[in-house]
Amino acid sequence: MAPQLTVVGSINLDLVAKVERLPRAGETLSGASLERIPGGKGANQAVAAARLGAVVRMVGCVGRDANAPDALRGLRDAGVELALREVDSPTGVAIILVGDDGENQIVVVPGANADVGDFTSPGNVLCQLEIPDSALVEARRQADWLCVNAAPARALTVEADLVVANRYEAELLGEQRLLALTLGAEGAVLVDHGREVARAAPPHVEAVDGTAAGDAFTACLVVSLLEGRDWEEALRRACAAGAVAASRFGAQPSLPTADEVDAILRQ
Repeated sequence: MAPQLTVVGSINLDLVAKVERLPRAGETLSGASLERIPGGKGANQAVAAARLGAVVRMVGCVGRDANAPDALRGLRDAGVELALREVDSPTGVAIILVGDDGENQIVVVPGANADVGDFTSPGNVLCQLEIPDSALVEARRQADWLCVNAAPARALTVEADLVVANRYEAELLGEQRLLALTLGAEGAVLVDHGREVARAAPPHVEAVDGTAAGDAFTACLVVSLLEGRDWEEALRRACAAGAVAASRFGAQPSLPTADEVDAILRQ
């Protein structure tokens, strides 16, 4: 049976400018191309989990504006069940610069994501930190099992069953029950109550855009664990999913299917 997952998180429209290189402070660059791509860490992880075979429900907020349909397009295409509220605030927007080397700069305008609340989320729940702390507290109160992707970096107000964080985010967290520490090109480590229990390295890919690599990693780790895979295999699959996403342009368009994860692991 496919794992069941509720994602409580952000929904954005990404305005993505492709540039030859990222600008220096105070510098203006021209010659960029611009695309409108569905995004938001919550929506990205919901789409990723659905493509990986989970049955996914998305809890979030959008505005009553022209950006909302574009922001929701990827969720609808992936077959995610939508449990949304429309609010007076505008739909969230992320302004993203992507260089030819795959590096990026991101500024998020939260908009309607600041209004996430008043929801029902029993069972397995995945959250990120582009929503208010009050939403995390409510998710913890209702969830049987809770994973928090601690991004963007801030201290946690809840105790999660699994936390996913990079080096900088982990500095704010202290010891966690179960922590998946992402290390970029070095892969990831799974730490259980301060003790390393698994380590994995990503397959080599040509980096194109790292925007949703962390979202692919998080969703794949969660889905793999809910499928009953052991820690080492789940971490290995998560690293592979992140690598596939980094090798493609855009957030949700880059997210791999389970078959694509299997294929790169066979190489």
